[in-house]
Amino acid sequence: MHLLRTILAAALLLGVTFIMFGAASESMSAAAPAQAEAGGASALSEHGLPPRAVEIGRMGAFPITNSMVLSWLVAAGLIVCAQVATKRMKEIPSGAQNFWEWLVESLYEFLEGIIGQDLVKKTFWFFATLFIFILFSNWVGLIPGVGTIGWGVQGDHGFHVAEPWFRGVNADLNMTLAMAMIFFACWTVWALQANGVAGFVKHLFAPKGETTGALKMLMILVFIAVGFLEIVSILFRPVSLSFRLYGNIFAGETMLESMANVVKEPAWARMLASFMVPIPFYFMELLVGLVQALVFMLLTAVFTLLICQHEEGHEPAHH
Repeated sequence: MHLLRTILAAALLLGVTFIMFGAASESMSAAAPAQAEAGGASALSEHGLPPRAVEIGRMGAFPITNSMVLSWLVAAGLIVCAQVATKRMKEIPSGAQNFWEWLVESLYEFLEGIIGQDLVKKTFWFFATLFIFILFSNWVGLIPGVGTIGWGVQGDHGFHVAEPWFRGVNADLNMTLAMAMIFFACWTVWALQANGVAGFVKHLFAPKGETTGALKMLMILVFIAVGFLEIVSILFRPVSLSFRLYGNIFAGETMLESMANVVKEPAWARMLASFMVPIPFYFMELLVGLVQALVFMLLTAVFTLLICQHEEGHEPAHH
């Protein structure tokens, strides 16, 4: 269970790192007058979720956004639940302890079958943290009240929330980019540990296979060019990882909000439709939240495997 506590404590670390990215983003946008933001909020609420998180408070010069608040709540909730579940350990687990042990063991066996026994021992803490944190962040973002409770204005079709107190964690690009950049830093460390500096460069630029003579010189030139392309691909991985997760979650929450506001008049029909119409889409978003957490974890795991395995091939895990 020490491993479980490490995994869930790392979730809080992700939230702290998210603050740094959120502060940079919000500081750049803080120059816009607050009155202009409030004036445009009503129009935004008519067309869906705002593209960026809303600042709901400040700690001195440090902005606090609604997505930051929800990320802290999710991380704290995971840590508290894990501590409560493992407070009195039993040889035959039951209840919450059984759930957490099942979740951790299932993830470990799943990743071991993909990246191998040796690599999973070194990296499991990170990949499991990603999956657990992203999954519960996605699902918590679907709870009624997230994005619909806060300060607002009275519009033509009723009350519109202009500054919600909570926003889906991964519907903020700052959060997904923070996780992608943490992975990029870990990936670099793991790659250098597995290959060394010389081996890392050789992995990128050295020709593969056995050739001689003029063909070998040609292959050297080809693989040098391929190596530079690979570097570009590696540098763009944080961008693709962050935008993939952000785009799917943002689109899902926008769709749910649009479905809830599909009926405008009369008032009783609007209230009934706001509850009934989104229900099928909620079930779909539960599945999307699971799939996106799994995709993010698998992509980072495979990227790590590709750089850490040797040319002779990856030895499968022994069960």
